[in-house]
Amino acid sequence: MAVKVFFESDVEEATLEWFQELGYQTEFGPNIAPEGSYPERTSYTDVILLERLRESLFRLNKSLPKSAIEDAIRQITIPKQIALIENNRAFHKMITDGVDVSFHDQTGRLVHSQVRLFDFNEPTNNDYLVVNQFTVVESRVEKRPDVVVFVNGLPLVVFELKTASDENISIKSAFRQVKNYQQSISSLFVYNSFNVISDGLHAKAGTITSDEDRYMTWRTTDGKEIAPTTIPQLETLIKGMFDKKRFLDIIKQYVLFQKHESGYIKILAGYHQYHAVNTALEKTYEATSAHGDRRIGVIWHTQGSGKSLSMVFYAGKLVISQELSNPTIVIITDRNDLDDQLFLTFSKSSDLLRSIPDQAASREHLKELLNGRDSGGIIFTTIQKFSPDDNGNVTALTNRKNVIVLADEAHRSQYGFSAKVIKSQDEAFEKYGYAKYLRDSLPNASYIGFTGTPIETTDKNTRAVFGDYIDIYDMSRAVEDKTTVKIFYESRIAQIDFTEEYDLIDENYDEITEYQEETQKEGLKRKWARLEAIVGSTSRIKTIAKDIVEHFEKRQETMETPVGKAMIVAMSRRIAVELYDAIVEIRPQWHSNDLLKGKIKVVMTGSSSDPQEWQKHIGTKQTRETLSERMKDNNDELELVIVRDMWLTGFDVPSMHTMYVDKPMQGHNLMQAIARVNRVFKEKQGGLVVDYIGIADQLKKALMQYTDNDREQVGVDTALAVSVMLEKLDIVRDILHQHDYSKYFGDRYSEKLQVIMETIDYVIGLREERKNEFLKFVSELSKAYSLCSTTEEAEKHNVEIGFFKSVRAGIIKLSTETTKKKSVDQLDRELNQLISKSLKSDKVIDIMAEIGLSKPDISILSEEFLEEFKKMEHKNVAIELLKRLIKGKLKMIARKTIVQSRQFSELLEDALAKYQSRLIDSTVVIQELIELAKDITKAAEAGKESGLTEDEYAFYEALSSNMTAKEVMGTDILKEIAIELTKKIKSSTTIDWNIRDSVRAKIRFEIKVLLKKYNYPPDDPKDPNNYDKSVQLIMEQTELVCENEVILYD
Repeated sequence: MAVKVFFESDVEEATLEWFQELGYQTEFGPNIAPEGSYPERTSYTDVILLERLRESLFRLNKSLPKSAIEDAIRQITIPKQIALIENNRAFHKMITDGVDVSFHDQTGRLVHSQVRLFDFNEPTNNDYLVVNQFTVVESRVEKRPDVVVFVNGLPLVVFELKTASDENISIKSAFRQVKNYQQSISSLFVYNSFNVISDGLHAKAGTITSDEDRYMTWRTTDGKEIAPTTIPQLETLIKGMFDKKRFLDIIKQYVLFQKHESGYIKILAGYHQYHAVNTALEKTYEATSAHGDRRIGVIWHTQGSGKSLSMVFYAGKLVISQELSNPTIVIITDRNDLDDQLFLTFSKSSDLLRSIPDQAASREHLKELLNGRDSGGIIFTTIQKFSPDDNGNVTALTNRKNVIVLADEAHRSQYGFSAKVIKSQDEAFEKYGYAKYLRDSLPNASYIGFTGTPIETTDKNTRAVFGDYIDIYDMSRAVEDKTTVKIFYESRIAQIDFTEEYDLIDENYDEITEYQEETQKEGLKRKWARLEAIVGSTSRIKTIAKDIVEHFEKRQETMETPVGKAMIVAMSRRIAVELYDAIVEIRPQWHSNDLLKGKIKVVMTGSSSDPQEWQKHIGTKQTRETLSERMKDNNDELELVIVRDMWLTGFDVPSMHTMYVDKPMQGHNLMQAIARVNRVFKEKQGGLVVDYIGIADQLKKALMQYTDNDREQVGVDTALAVSVMLEKLDIVRDILHQHDYSKYFGDRYSEKLQVIMETIDYVIGLREERKNEFLKFVSELSKAYSLCSTTEEAEKHNVEIGFFKSVRAGIIKLSTETTKKKSVDQLDRELNQLISKSLKSDKVIDIMAEIGLSKPDISILSEEFLEEFKKMEHKNVAIELLKRLIKGKLKMIARKTIVQSRQFSELLEDALAKYQSRLIDSTVVIQELIELAKDITKAAEAGKESGLTEDEYAFYEALSSNMTAKEVMGTDILKEIAIELTKKIKSSTTIDWNIRDSVRAKIRFEIKVLLKKYNYPPDDPKDPNNYDKSVQLIMEQTELVCENEVILYD
């Protein structure tokens, strides 16, 4: 007979069985208690199994005298500090380094040595014991933890297990119990490496300082595959963390203490960090070997998932590795503020790293730090310190091979190799990407990259420097593991109304820029039409300021957490300052001239030459650090900061829940910026990105990188690029089909030049529209060619494409009158005035509110959602947004009710089909979709007002879909059947539903008996159109409810 649920005792027994499978000895606590059958403790106050400890220490330290062993035991058993965390840290040092002892040898000489607590090289040489119901008494308080794991007699891990049968008892109860134990029987936790909590369904591990949201799941047993959900989380955690070799590795190298102002924080590595670092270590051995290529690889761990700590754990492994001969570790960032932040993280972790890192102040200082040692050391520097000298030369800083370079955010453009020709009036010279300078400076070093965002498919430099991916931990996994929270997106585009002068804007624009080259013209148009001029208009700033104040105050009122902070990203420093002024004009009480007071601040750099009104916001590095500490302090009144570039990467404030974006961003910069709000914090359900500028398209493009199925191939799909190149080549040839340029492919250079001039003349003679098409398609052809230039197919057309590029360049030059060109400043002023006159802004649109739907989830998680971006055609944005939102709603509905799901899905498909067939225009389909969205919302409200539960109402809908039944039997009877159906299913469903046909058949039979009892449906059984159809619908709803019930047991 199937067991419905695990009780607490069942969970405990299962735990012991899983440990037995791993080769651990298990014991019932009362048996080894002071009055037990074979006691191993003299008192309930003893938390160490002393004889096991003594026996193990003698076995592991045979060269040491008895006096040294007894001295070590005294140090272990008698803590020296008052605070638990201090004693725990002291014991952890004993785990990693051994116990310092002194003794006199046979000659009377004083000898200093260490007593090893564990044999880390031969895990089987240790004593492993798991005890359940281990009673501890301290200060007359008696507690009984469910399971304690001992190694060599030392209690390293405490398990607290709860029942899965009581919905009122959750994993939260287990967490509270452990915290209670740490207070009441703290002596047990002096030796604690970490704790495990479980409610029979979920299982998590954390340290003695971990808050509940920092207890994490362990989702793999071998590091290669995520365990399927059919395997209990507790089994996965035990087999994943307590394999003997892995367990000892974790307690030695993957637990660290960081010093903070409030004291020490103890950190346990997550499964993704543990396996990534160990894999990276193996790759390091390969890359640094005699035949290695010095490219270790790239670790992509999404922002907020502990990338910096992964770097610390990796460095901690490097410094103790015998195979690597104590290498010098060089850590590179691309900005001073990131260098400071990462340096601080490493400095706080000096216990694990066994050294204090150095920070290079200049290239010369970096050289001194590298040459001042033959091995060892951790050195921080920025990529800019690898720049060439004034003569353009780069000399090696060190030729040592035992140097390992860790690059943070390894995907950035600074790591390029390519040369650019820099022209001046007198000379031309090449300037290279930093990758070349880095290699020249450290020619024999090995390189590993760490990144929080995926490497773009077109980025070949990163692979060339660092190698392939070592490990990937993407956003989906991070949110599933609750190492980060979801990110939601809200579109609040500031509506722009055009004045009557708008009709003349193109004409005026052409007049202002008449004599500019085409490329400069388009650049200026994009700059001013989309950026500062519009966004920085006074009316728009005031509109957005008002909206931000109202939105932020409302969000603070409705937040799940007691405290919350937000960031506003402005396009320029001018806008940042004016936005601040507009906000404090609305809320003057938020302002303060005092650095340590005020609810809102601007964080920006500047100089004395900046306008006077900016000066109060321009701070030093110290003032920015002060504001940073204020922002991170949840008790500080500072809740809102306005930035342009500062704090958009590497700045972690877990309580930050909202980012207001009024600055165009793209790619890595955009993804790193919005990740400021994805940190886990108390009851925070998700971070919100509020978009005032229209970053949706860029967001979609950035997200495409996250869904690339072929992550092992860092590089563009050249077959696709070749296809595009050939397509553009045919279009360009078609434009020139009446013009013969075949002589260009001869051997005479004079003829080649003549053909170029003839072709330029021909294209200019075409109508204006056709000429512009030629310029456009040649540009696109050139880009496609650059992506596949190494292929044989591209090589065939190299000369012809070069010819087209020459023609295009000639046309642009001939079309520009250089004598009449205006200066950039002059153009800026005239364009600014033009756009300012043409625009006014007085309203912010909340698109979601307009259609009555909640905010869409762009947590970049569901495969369906991400894949949509690849498949999207350029349709009306509103239709696409509505369609996705409604489909998201329907997906949720489909988990609960068959009837509503089918009804609304059909309506949606019908509306979209009509639109795609052009039977209705975009305006009509938008209206239809809005009405459909409202109907969905109304249907959900109707269920709440019926007095039935969700499942009961779903059955009621299925029952009442038979019109005869609704008329003959009436609402009350159908509700009664719905209630009884629900009750029957919930009492009958077992965890075997999905795997045992007999269970499914039994429930189906019971449902049919119940329907027959009520004579449902009242149709003639011989009429299959109604009778069978109605019964089948009820059975389908039954299966849906059963599946949902089973999920509760998974």
